[in-house]
Amino acid sequence: MIRREADRYLVEGTVTLDTVAGLLAEGLRIFEGKRPVVDFSGAHAADSSALSLMLEWQRQLKREGRDIAFTRVGANLVSLTHLYGIADLIPIGAE
Repeated sequence: MIRREADRYLVEGTVTLDTVAGLLAEGLRIFEGKRPVVDFSGAHAADSSALSLMLEWQRQLKREGRDIAFTRVGANLVSLTHLYGIADLIPIGAE
């Protein structure tokens, strides 16, 4: 589930292969503005599917002429971005 909280979108629950399709659609439906900020601090479990989700949100918004930023993704996902060599492709903030 994604909940809007002020100027951010808080991802809550699990971000895994079982949930990523629903999260993708939900995000594309509710993200507003030129550069939505997606906060992963509410995700209590996330695997590499979360990286695919971030990349796809980024790709879809870019087609619309928008950007996206991610914050509070956790050490596990940051580590995976480096492991897969995609750290430079995903705009992760340092909060």
